[in-house]
This record gives sequence, structure tokens and C-alpha cells, in this order.
Amino acid sequence: MAATLRVLYSASRPGFFVASQNLARSFSVSAQRDGFKYVNAQEIPVDMKSITDRAAQTLLWTELFRGLGMTMSYLFREPATINYPFEKGPLSPRFRGEHALRRYPSGEERCIACKLCEAICPAQAITIEAETRADGSRRTTRYDIDMTKCIYCGFCQEACPVDAIVEVCLFPQHRQSWIQNKRKTSNHNYK
Repeated sequence: MAATLRVLYSASRPGFFVASQNLARSFSVSAQRDGFKYVNAQEIPVDMKSITDRAAQTLLWTELFRGLGMTMSYLFREPATINYPFEKGPLSPRFRGEHALRRYPSGEERCIACKLCEAICPAQAITIEAETRADGSRRTTRYDIDMTKCIYCGFCQEACPVDAIVEVCLFPQHRQSWIQNKRKTSNHNYK
């Protein structure tokens, strides 16, 4: 209420509206010619160079041809896209793709069924079942990776104490290969 009264009091003072109108006029350039008021009026230069420049821009459409020239220059450049399913782009050396279970040169699998990869997987995409052998070592009987859940973080590769699981530069091509078992991950022959 007090703020409203202050505004009304200051507006009732003589000269308030005249000062505010002059302040508003100073922000825009206006001119009066032939009984009309032109807002943001600018004087058009009348020297020969500016006249020919304006004529060239309006009659010859220089901006249009400059834009078309830029478009035409891109026709002769190397394309930025590739036809993906049929052409493969270059892969980074740090790329993480399908998982592979490594084996020793003797052919024995490296996985000791410690289940660290299953425990550290944030997406819970790895399922391991193990059994103890006659010599007392543990080996996996079931090793499944659900690639639809996998987020390709690489934690399983970092957690493995014997470097049994690696991520290779391969893509899952078909839906059938999205769920990998022990046989499929061992077929990569990644030593």
C-alpha cells in the first residue's frame, strides 16, 4: 500500500510525465518529414559507392549467390557420414565391445570362478555358476552375459584377478548374440 502511494505521489508532481516522455524519446531515433513521424529513421547515404552497393545487393541478389556458393562448395568435400550397416567407421583403441573369455595357451580357461565380475557389475548382467573340481580348483559351469543389460563400463575386466574376461572390438550383430554364454564368449579365441 505504501509503495502505491509513493508512486502516485511522485506521479502527481509537476513535470513528471514530461521528464519520463523525454527519457523514452532519447532511446529511439525518430524524424519527422512531410507530416509523418519515422521511427528509427537513418539517413541514407547518397554517395555513388553506397548507391551502387545497395543496387548490387538488391538487383543482383549477392547474399543469395553467396549462400548458394557455400552450399555448392560442400558438394565437392569429403562426406561426413558413412553408410553404417555396410561400412564400419574407425574404432578407438579404448573401445569396449563384446566380452570374451580368455584361455591359457594349453586351452584351459582362465576363469577361476571368483565371481568378482558378477559382484561388481552395476547392471547385474553377468551370471556365474561354479563347481569345485577333483583337484580342488573352482571352475565355471555356467557363465552368461546379458548384453541387453550390459552398459559396457569395463568394471568386469578391471575386477578380474587373472585377466580372464576382456572386451574386444566386436559389435553384437544380431539379437541372438545379445545373450552370451560360456561357449560363445570362449569362441573369440582371444589369447
